[in-house]
Amino acid sequence: MPLVWIGGLLLLLKLFEVGPFVNVSWWWIIVPLALAFVFFEIIEPLFGLDKKKAHDELEKAKQRRVKQQLDKNKHPR
Repeated sequence: MPLVWIGGLLLLLKLFEVGPFVNVSWWWIIVPLALAFVFFEIIEPLFGLDKKKAHDELEKAKQRRVKQQLDKNKHPR
């Protein structure tokens, strides 16, 4: 994600012609965005990082629901 932020910031600085970014080649602007694309579209699915994140989020949600049910049963209204 930091690559996306860096690429976006560089893009804005180049488009608004801020300071030394006026003379920076477009290749330097595109490189962080291209690396982010490669990471999110190739590397992350290849190693299953996207599925691991989703699984971890589901587990946390499940634990929250169980805790809420236990708390609700302890203190009936």
